[in-house]
Amino acid sequence: MSKDTSVLLDEKRLFKPDYHLVEEAHIKNWEAELEKGKDIEKYWEEKAHQFEWFKKWDKVLDESKKPFYQWFVNGKTNLCYNAVDRWINTDKRNQVAILYANERGEEIKLTYYELYREVNKMASALKNLGIKKGDTVSMYLPMCPELLISMLACTRIGALHSVVYSGLSVGGFVERINDSKAKVLLTADGTYRRGKIIDLKKIADEALLQCPTIETVVLVRHTGNPIKISELSGREILYTTLLEGENELCPVEEMDAEDPLFILYTSGSTGKPKGVLHTTGGYMVGVATSLQNVFDIHNGDLWWCTGDIGWITGHSYLIYGPLLLGTTTLVYEGAPDYPDPGAWWKIVEKYGVTKLYTAPTAIRHLMRYGNKYPQLYDLSSLKILGSVGEPINP
Repeated sequence: MSKDTSVLLDEKRLFKPDYHLVEEAHIKNWEAELEKGKDIEKYWEEKAHQFEWFKKWDKVLDESKKPFYQWFVNGKTNLCYNAVDRWINTDKRNQVAILYANERGEEIKLTYYELYREVNKMASALKNLGIKKGDTVSMYLPMCPELLISMLACTRIGALHSVVYSGLSVGGFVERINDSKAKVLLTADGTYRRGKIIDLKKIADEALLQCPTIETVVLVRHTGNPIKISELSGREILYTTLLEGENELCPVEEMDAEDPLFILYTSGSTGKPKGVLHTTGGYMVGVATSLQNVFDIHNGDLWWCTGDIGWITGHSYLIYGPLLLGTTTLVYEGAPDYPDPGAWWKIVEKYGVTKLYTAPTAIRHLMRYGNKYPQLYDLSSLKILGSVGEPINP
């Protein structure tokens, strides 16, 4: 490392937040919060009480088999219930839960009540496909509402979801499907990327020739890309057809705090992808608390995490964290510089995004275009910006 680079990484500047942000912050004194956190069990028990539990835990933390820690031992809950059902009898019932937008300027809005109905229908449909608690459902889908709905539906009935990043090729797809032993695959006719449609169905068809555990393929018509229902398997069904006439009331499965929630695979950049299993109670309390504390989520916020749902940041801070806090989460399908490098700033201005969470890679990419594009838009709604994944450039 050169001397000049070392100097660049030695960043000492401090940017103090606006007075009003400090006044409204959930945590006004981080030193005091960290001191509270030293009593681990008391701290996390307090955070867990904001959620609905069908049965309270016997013990907050069991360290007897460390490093395999157990949280909220014998507690019973359901993450979908806490992320969706909990809000429908409150003043958030008609608040937008999911705001989907794409690079073509299209948008879809789902209120918490509309999301509740769609999740219930999908959960009922999965049950009718034979999916039960402990089974795995895999998703190879774009950043679209159907992906979020399907994940929440799995969580509702106690099935594990295993999302495969839609940018992966056949080989990576096959490895993840077979390792998770998924019974159902959800895929789509395509996804939008820089004005082109990537044919996900074609990739899925090729991969499925090597995936013997898949019993049913559910196909989402997303882009209007011409598709052909496979005549070889007789096991494919359109998403809309699957949901026709389905019950809009599907009971939630009572989940133990340590019951599996989802499997998500590492990128595989340092060897074979490893399936990471997340459980229910600790994950629920952890992601909601970290999002609320670090990004200071309040009523009226419009939250945008630019991470792809195919990775853990998308799971935690695009779907589960925001919905557990009852906020509006923006889901964007498209590149940060298409149709021009002002794409993201246009979204911020159009919808009034208040909190933005992205990656240093994306920031570095946009930096090359200079200040011109951000200056074209009104970004005054933004209050907090954050980045994740690696250190940010000074």
